[in-house]
Amino acid sequence: MAKGIIFIADGMAGRPLAELGGATTIEAAETPNMDLIAEQGECGILDPIAPGVRPGSDTAHLALFGYDPYQYYTGRGPFEAIGAGLEVKGGDVALRMNFATIDDKGVVIDRRAGRIQEDEGTDELASLLNGLEIDGVKILCKASTAHRGAVILRGEDLSGEIEDADPHREGSPIPKARPLTEEAERTAGLVDKLIERAKELFGDHPINKKRQKEGKPTANCILLRGAGIAPRVQPFSERYGIKGSAVVEVGLIRGIARFLGLALIDVPTATGGYDTDEKALARAVLTALKKYDLVFTNIKAPDLGGHDGDAIKKISAIEKADRMLGIIYEGIKESDTHIAVLADHSTPVAFRDHTGDSVPIAVWGKMTRPDGVTGFGERPCSGGGLGRIRGMDLMPIMLNLMGASEKFGA
Repeated sequence: MAKGIIFIADGMAGRPLAELGGATTIEAAETPNMDLIAEQGECGILDPIAPGVRPGSDTAHLALFGYDPYQYYTGRGPFEAIGAGLEVKGGDVALRMNFATIDDKGVVIDRRAGRIQEDEGTDELASLLNGLEIDGVKILCKASTAHRGAVILRGEDLSGEIEDADPHREGSPIPKARPLTEEAERTAGLVDKLIERAKELFGDHPINKKRQKEGKPTANCILLRGAGIAPRVQPFSERYGIKGSAVVEVGLIRGIARFLGLALIDVPTATGGYDTDEKALARAVLTALKKYDLVFTNIKAPDLGGHDGDAIKKISAIEKADRMLGIIYEGIKESDTHIAVLADHSTPVAFRDHTGDSVPIAVWGKMTRPDGVTGFGERPCSGGGLGRIRGMDLMPIMLNLMGASEKFGA
């Protein structure tokens, strides 16, 4: 059996920009390695969920891992909590958390608290909430990558059917966690109380006094969203009969991978930011490939440029991803390994969030059929032999090329 790599440049895809002469950020970037994969492999465009459906990183990755998000997705919180290192038990409600900045009127002025990092005290702030008890419900809290973290509510009669306590934009106050069902009223109230408690504990904390003196946004509150209860899934190895691993940066994707039973490979210098160590990520992928049949890897930086609305930063991040791909290619070019290169979703610079646009995909390896495409990008790949596929199609395609698929029928 051959081996495989699924290489995901997070949020890399986008839309044409006038300031780039009508090119997308992928098309404007210098990507010799992606172009080589496209020229020597088979290309197409992929709808992470379905045409026009705006995917989250969580639902997109579930689909790319071969798990129907309409069946298995119950909210982002459980995966974020697992990825942060919290144990999610049956009946727990887990939520995704941001450290954020509010002004003296309670208006959110920075949803990421100046992109506060782990070494700036997020662990210490999270520990102030970890172990609290509110109305008989235990609170578990842990910081994750950069400004992110996770919260678990553990108690009786809880529900994940609540709206986000996050305005999803600056300039608005934190909304109440509105219950979507009568059974969720207690949970919504607990979330609101936890946010108020975080404001009290964080406001005058030495970490924030230091940030204030340095002119940095303070992490004086939390935003909570993506509530859900972890679903039951068949582990990846049982589902596909192969051994899989993941070399990924951010807690959310680590959580999904861990939940599915993929072996997680730690890369200490992988920050999940613009400064991530792409060389170390690439080396980790090649090392994992020696032990595992299929390796998933995700580099986060391109997505940040889209969310920041910064075309130059996004182009630079795409070029960083291309350098990472180049190292991987050099390590596998003489082997029978197959690699798929794609984005998990589009994050156009002008939109500054995920859209329902398709993404380019190129699959390279000895068993592929080169199709005449000579460069990687949204428009070049659209004329390739893979045609237009969906996220759930990726695993069957890879298993077929690897010689690991079961025949359907006699």
